[in-house]
Amino acid sequence: MKFSGRFLHDNDTAGKYPNSYYAATANTALDLPCQQGEEAADVCIIGAGFTGLSAALQLAKSGLKVILLDAHRVGWGASGRNGGQLATGQRVEQGPLEKMVGREDARKLWDLSLESVALCKKLIKEHQIDCDLTPGVLHVDHKPAYVPETKEYVEKLQTQYDYSQIRFVDREEVREMVGSNAYYGGSLDSQSAHIHPLNFALGLAKAALKAGVTIYEQSAVLRYTKTDPAIVTLKNGVITAKFVLLACNGYLDDLDKKVARKIMPINNYIAATEPLSEQLARSLIRDNVAVADSKFVINYFRLSADNRMLFGGGESYRFKFPSDIKQFVTKPMLEIYPQLKGLKLDYAWGGTLGITVNRMPYFDKLAPNVLCAMGYSGHGIGMATLGGKLMGEVIQGQVERFDIMAKVKTHSFPGGTLLRWPGLVLAMTYYSIRDKL
Repeated sequence: MKFSGRFLHDNDTAGKYPNSYYAATANTALDLPCQQGEEAADVCIIGAGFTGLSAALQLAKSGLKVILLDAHRVGWGASGRNGGQLATGQRVEQGPLEKMVGREDARKLWDLSLESVALCKKLIKEHQIDCDLTPGVLHVDHKPAYVPETKEYVEKLQTQYDYSQIRFVDREEVREMVGSNAYYGGSLDSQSAHIHPLNFALGLAKAALKAGVTIYEQSAVLRYTKTDPAIVTLKNGVITAKFVLLACNGYLDDLDKKVARKIMPINNYIAATEPLSEQLARSLIRDNVAVADSKFVINYFRLSADNRMLFGGGESYRFKFPSDIKQFVTKPMLEIYPQLKGLKLDYAWGGTLGITVNRMPYFDKLAPNVLCAMGYSGHGIGMATLGGKLMGEVIQGQVERFDIMAKVKTHSFPGGTLLRWPGLVLAMTYYSIRDKL
C-alpha cells in the first residue's frame, strides 16, 4: 500500500504549523528556504524533528557538511505537537524489558534512557533554549489493582537499578497532588520533566544553523537510493550524500518499505484550556508536575507556563483527524476533571506518532551508509534526541551504543502496510474496553 504522503498532507496546510498552543507561543520564527538544484553533503538527514535536529547538530559540530530536510517545517510533526513529557525509562518497563532482552541489556537500555533525559537538559542549558523546563512526572494508576505493581516497580528501580529519584505515592497523596478522584496511587519521578516541545525543537534548529547545518523546509523527499553515494531526490532538486539518516517517525509514509512495515502511524490529540487562575491551577496539579495515567489509551496532562491545562487524550487510527478535536478531547478530560466543565478550550490539535509492535524504538542499519531511528511509541522527547546522537556516533565510527538499541528485535506488523490497520483497530478497541472495566 502506498500512503502517497497522506499523513503528511491530509490533516494540515502545507508548510504551516497546526493551530496549537505550542505554535501560538513559539518564541522563535524560522523562515527557511526550500531545497532546489543539485547539492552534495557528507550527511543528508530526512526529518527535522528531535532525532534529525540532534543528529545534525552533533555531526556539524564534528566538522561534517550536513543537510537537514523537512517536508513542512522544523518541529512540524510529533516533535512540535506532543504532550511535552521528558521521561526516564524506555516505553516498556524494566521487568518486561528484562524478559525481552535479558537483564544485562535491559540495564544498558535503562542507562541510555537516563542519558536521554540528561542530554536534553544539557542541550537546553548549553544553547540557552527557552522551553519552560519544569521538573517532575507523576504516573498514576486508574485501577486499585495496579497499585501493588507500581509499588513493587518503584522498589525494583530503587534497589536493582540504583535509581533514587523515584518514589511511591499512595492514594491519599495522589489525590492531593492531582485534584481528581480517578486515581488510586502512582509514582513520582523527580528526574523526569516537562517542556514546551516546539520551542525545544526550534532552539535545537537555531543551534544547528549556528553550527553550520543547512536546513531546508517544505522540501519533501520523493525517494532515495541505498547506493554509495546515496542519491536523495526531491521535487526541485537532488542531493548526493555519503550517508542518509531517516528520522521521519510517524510521517515516513512509503519512503522506505522495510521501515514502513515496522512503524504504525496513529493519531493522538491535545487540547489547551483558557488560562486558569493560580488557585484553580494548583487545585488540579498541586506541584506543577506532568501527569500520565495507566490506561492503555493513555491520558496525559500538565499545566503550561501560563497556567492552561494541556490535556492529551484519545487516539484514532484513520488518516483523517476527527472533525471536532475539542469535543473529542473534552470527553476524557471531563472524566478526570469534571470541574473543568464549561471552561473554554482555546486550542485543540492532532498529530501523528509512530508505534512499533513491542513499543520499543526501531533502530536499524538499512545499508552500509543508511541508518534509521524512529517508532518511539509516544516516548520520544528524550529517546528521539538521543537517537539522533547515536546515529551520529555511528557515522563517527562508534557503533556500540547504537547497536544496543538495534539489538531489540522489531517485528513487522501482521499484514504488512495493507492489512495492519484492521488488526490494530481491533486490538485498540479491546484495550480501550478493558480500560473501562
